[in-house]
Amino acid sequence: MYHSFEDLEVWKRGCRLAVEVSRTLAKSREYYIRDQMQRSALSIPSNIAEGSERDSKLDYIRFLRIAKGSAAELRTQCYIADKMEILKHDDATRFTGECKEIGSMLQGLIRAIRVKSPA
Repeated sequence: MYHSFEDLEVWKRGCRLAVEVSRTLAKSREYYIRDQMQRSALSIPSNIAEGSERDSKLDYIRFLRIAKGSAAELRTQCYIADKMEILKHDDATRFTGECKEIGSMLQGLIRAIRVKSPA
């Protein structure tokens, strides 16, 4: 059992990913995709945190699903940034892999919350 969202490994990984994406794209001149990718990355841990502070399990699950959607959104943006040579291929591969793992972790957390207690 955890006491705070800061205890969740998925939140920690989301934060690390947001920092890595922001640092990697910091000097990119492609503002439109840089901004969108940074927003998607930041949305992952932010929604985990916001949902955990809600008063209902259904709200928490809703925010976890939003975080999962943001991870999928960032994956798509990484594929596009890779093809456009905005991201190095190795960075894109690393980021998409981390998004997939975070998405799986979020799905596991959603299942655990659903099983553990009713809304």
